[in-house]
Amino acid sequence: MSLPLFQLPEEVRLKALALGEAGLYWMTELESVVRELEKKWQLSVEEAPLHGGSASLVLPAVRTDGTQAVLKIGIPDESCMLMSQAHVLKLAQGHGYARLFEYDEMRNAILVEKLGTPLAHQNLPVQAQIEIICASLKAAWVPLVAPNGLMTGADKAKWLAQFIKDKANELNIPCAKFIKRALEFAEEREAMHNPSHCVLVHGDAHAANILQQLTEPESGVSTYKFIDPDGLFAEPACDLAIPMREWSDELLAGNPLSVGQERCALLSSFTGINEKAIWQWGFIECVSTGLLLLQVGMTDLGNELLVVTDCWAKA
Repeated sequence: MSLPLFQLPEEVRLKALALGEAGLYWMTELESVVRELEKKWQLSVEEAPLHGGSASLVLPAVRTDGTQAVLKIGIPDESCMLMSQAHVLKLAQGHGYARLFEYDEMRNAILVEKLGTPLAHQNLPVQAQIEIICASLKAAWVPLVAPNGLMTGADKAKWLAQFIKDKANELNIPCAKFIKRALEFAEEREAMHNPSHCVLVHGDAHAANILQQLTEPESGVSTYKFIDPDGLFAEPACDLAIPMREWSDELLAGNPLSVGQERCALLSSFTGINEKAIWQWGFIECVSTGLLLLQVGMTDLGNELLVVTDCWAKA
């Protein structure tokens, strides 16, 4: 077996190597897998990968009809199976999400619509980014009548509560006020789960996961679509937890409580979603992410989020 011609991004290469023999085999077989998919899906694939992903080889491609696309081949790890993304993209049918063209479960590969520059790289003010994310989420909140195999909002709240308990104990901060408040909010969001109010939720709607469309509509207003969904059957407020959590430097530049409340009101005004639900999901997300960052050694960022939630707990 020859080594692949493709120059894997370093983070992807290291993750593959960490899988041992399975990861090494995946790397040595990449070139033949790409050539098989080129033939199967009638593509022309470029050898220079796109950067941004951390667990997949991502290559620009062109279909025989001239449509620009992106080929993603995930590493052989249970947490990186692309079929869950394919399932969400099939449910969305292009509404607010990159359109799914093809998928191959055996090869852990998907072919999706190519999009442009991520919102995170456009140097826009925070409020402008929030407005774009909210408008795009409203387009992406596809109504669903059943979970369709997705985790529900109730399950997510319950999972986050257990995660927060476990990490708080490991980090020896189980009695912090923000921990207790996060657990109270998680219990309330679980109890408030109502299938009739649920939609297809992205689950990780940050500015690096939303990209500008390559072709602008006749209105001349740039539109955006999401990539890399987690996929949930949940209330829309669950998605607004992520913009509540992001840009912690802005939250800490002033009074974190008042700035957080202003952001929550802004998210509500852009989407029409209840402020209380946004606040509670945002609080839970900030605490869980802060604890995770501490656990993996990203101490400064983790502490920033926990300082924010310590201030928010006084509300």
